[in-house]
Amino acid sequence: MSVYSIHPLIFGGVRTYPLATRKSKVNARQFAKPSVKRRTLKQFLDSLPEILAAQDLRDLLSAVHRAKKQRRAVLWGIGGHVIKVGLGPLLIDLMKKGFVSGVAMNGAALIHDFEIALVGSTSEDVEAGIGAGAFGMAEETGWTINEIAKLAQRLRMGYGEAAGQYLSSGILSPKHGGESVLMEAYRLRIPVTVHLAIGTDIPHMHPAADGAALGAASYNDFRLFCALVQEMDAGGVYLNWGSAVLLPEVFLKAVSVLRNLGVALHPITTANFDFIQHYRPLQNVVKRPTAASKKGGGKESRGFAITGHHELLFPLVAAALAEGWPKSAKRRRA
Repeated sequence: MSVYSIHPLIFGGVRTYPLATRKSKVNARQFAKPSVKRRTLKQFLDSLPEILAAQDLRDLLSAVHRAKKQRRAVLWGIGGHVIKVGLGPLLIDLMKKGFVSGVAMNGAALIHDFEIALVGSTSEDVEAGIGAGAFGMAEETGWTINEIAKLAQRLRMGYGEAAGQYLSSGILSPKHGGESVLMEAYRLRIPVTVHLAIGTDIPHMHPAADGAALGAASYNDFRLFCALVQEMDAGGVYLNWGSAVLLPEVFLKAVSVLRNLGVALHPITTANFDFIQHYRPLQNVVKRPTAASKKGGGKESRGFAITGHHELLFPLVAAALAEGWPKSAKRRRA
């Protein structure tokens, strides 16, 4: 016999109801479909469950298709990892297919794309060079990227445009220009903006570095990025890939500038793709820009957080868009 003065509750009087009368969040109609031989990509995508992240992907890509059809901006923010794991050609293909209105890069993406264009390889072994002070000291990278910043300052243009122009000018002989986002975007006249935090990137250690030029080039691109974000009003999309701090901060500031100037930025769709969901992209990309715009009434802005490896998710997203998937914008959420 228990020594406690309190006894277990008796559940005999608990009220119940028939299961069939309950509203449930998951229905068998939403379940995944088993694989069959010779399935097309579209059939595979259609077979995904209409639940949680799979349904979010449907809703997000539907928003991208709507933005493209309505000629609203579809902006891609990319960190360096996107370039160095070989996804540049897929982004270039999306540019050619009309799914990219502008690309925002951090300094790492600029470096990796430049090195790919020039020699077809990138991403040095930090541990092998840091002990001797050789890390980040590649001559062509440091010298040229700093010269591009000085060119941008002289011509009063942004860092991204100046990089595309310089790489395409014939001054250098890029061996892999067709795989360079900077060069192909410049050829297609798609704006690329580069956003720096001075001291975070290897060219800032180089003797040719000029802080004034770096600041001027990046600041011009911030203003250009604000103009691109303005084109998201009434249906545009911003996709943040692999920048955990810099680009989410830049995006939030651009949103604030535009709303200060009277641009509603409503409705908009935003998404963060990354290995893990960090605080800043969740707040500054997914939540804050979309929550604030709900006050405008009408269609709702939405933010999505989709977690996974870029080298898997990016090809999936690119292929789905190219296939025109999904055809409809169903919104059934679990």
